[in-house]
Amino acid sequence: MQLFPRPASARQPAERRSRGAHRFRKTGVVAAAAAVMALSACGGGSSTPNADGPVELRFSWWGGDKRAQLTQEAIKQFEAENPNIKIKPEFGDWSGYWDKLATQVAANDAPDIIQMDEKYITEYSSRGALLDLSKYEIDTSKLDEAALNAGKSEDGLTGIAAGINAATILANPAVFEAAGVPLPDDSTWTWEDFGRIAAEITEKSPKGTYGAAAYGTDEASLGVWLRQNGKSLYTSDGELGFEPADIAEWWAFLKELSAKKAVPSASEVVEAEAAPLDQSGLATGKNAMAFWWSNQAPALEKASGGDLKIMRFPTKTGSADDAGLWYKASQFWSASSRTKHPEETAKFIDFLTNNVKAGETLLADRGVYPNSEVRAAIESKLTPADVKVVKFIDQIKDELGEAPAPPPKGAGSIQEIIKRYTSEVLFERLSPEDAGKKAHDEMKSAISS
Repeated sequence: MQLFPRPASARQPAERRSRGAHRFRKTGVVAAAAAVMALSACGGGSSTPNADGPVELRFSWWGGDKRAQLTQEAIKQFEAENPNIKIKPEFGDWSGYWDKLATQVAANDAPDIIQMDEKYITEYSSRGALLDLSKYEIDTSKLDEAALNAGKSEDGLTGIAAGINAATILANPAVFEAAGVPLPDDSTWTWEDFGRIAAEITEKSPKGTYGAAAYGTDEASLGVWLRQNGKSLYTSDGELGFEPADIAEWWAFLKELSAKKAVPSASEVVEAEAAPLDQSGLATGKNAMAFWWSNQAPALEKASGGDLKIMRFPTKTGSADDAGLWYKASQFWSASSRTKHPEETAKFIDFLTNNVKAGETLLADRGVYPNSEVRAAIESKLTPADVKVVKFIDQIKDELGEAPAPPPKGAGSIQEIIKRYTSEVLFERLSPEDAGKKAHDEMKSAISS
């Protein structure tokens, strides 16, 4: 039984796309089980004063050097306003973050404030590891409703969005121009248009340049496809929201794109998956279009050395209202249910969420600010690339569907299952139909175990 997710090697959502998850070793399971039993009997409790001086809170997050620098500056600003609260930073990269957090939770040594991801928030919440923040003084009145709801469950408000983004297709206009192909109207284009345009760019470009990167290495593109077909990745009661035939259709279309050379070959797709963001096909000019989250656009634009265009997904109908997009929380601010200082912890989360000074420091590092007032206050300080993302997020606001159900327990392994069977289809080791059945069975088992 997988109590808490411990991916051994994965990519950070704000900078990278693939993620994996592995189960605890036997000793880890025993320790985690003991922690869970203790958690069920002991909640956050009330704040206890520190007789030796200021209250100290531990704050953990993942991310690169820039994020560490910005976050520590925000910590200094909070401490200046709250001299009796000290924040001890704990940070690292994505690949080791979840192993460390799982070990800390199992040992009853979790940080007070935890940067949490959508993929794992249900796992930790349902085990009683996260504090219900709705019971403390955190102002959520200025947050986008969809972003706020993303952190809610039957366990309460266990996460407050640190940033919001949306699934997008990013386009490199320079590749379009070199091929003599006009950029599409993303408010009216269809999947057929996408395939035709991508194939035309490949045909008119030098060898090794393709009209689009292949999808199938992440859950976002599958989630959009399913929503456009009246289905969903998950249901509100924690089950799969689609049938094997639905994902088989998704893979069948990808196989069509591959046959037309609209996307790279199977071996090139595998090679591209291992590349860092700045060496991706979009960043290096080898792909005209690729599937990315909106908050990844600035880093990709910097790596490409030119302007990128943020576009909506194609639809079946040719109407942007049917794109099935939603606001996703790029990360959450969560708190340990075992913290000895829940009020002070909540005060720090409130600062990160609602204070303009925090917004002016963190800017768009974790995505578009969910607090609409902070977002407006800091816009003049954003880079042109970040402003582009904010405008896109605002542009699609009236086209959004309902927020999808959060990933259930065990969903940490879904991404790896999707990637593996995408390779099986592209290498023609399995038909889309057979891959759909096998993948569906594995996914169902993963979230029910």
